[in-house]
Amino acid sequence: MTNFVKTFLTDESGATAIEYGLIAALVSIAALGTLKSLGTSLDTIFGVAESALSDAAKK
Repeated sequence: MTNFVKTFLTDESGATAIEYGLIAALVSIAALGTLKSLGTSLDTIFGVAESALSDAAKK
């Protein structure tokens, strides 16, 4: 029983999986932030283009 506890306490194989999970979470958060920012920029660009085309059609 004590051998099992010693082995369990010194086993670090789960730590690698947790580290990869944390890295994946951070990458996902960064990607979402970037895509949200890009989406806002594209919305602004298409709004300007729509306005310009609308004004040109009225003339």
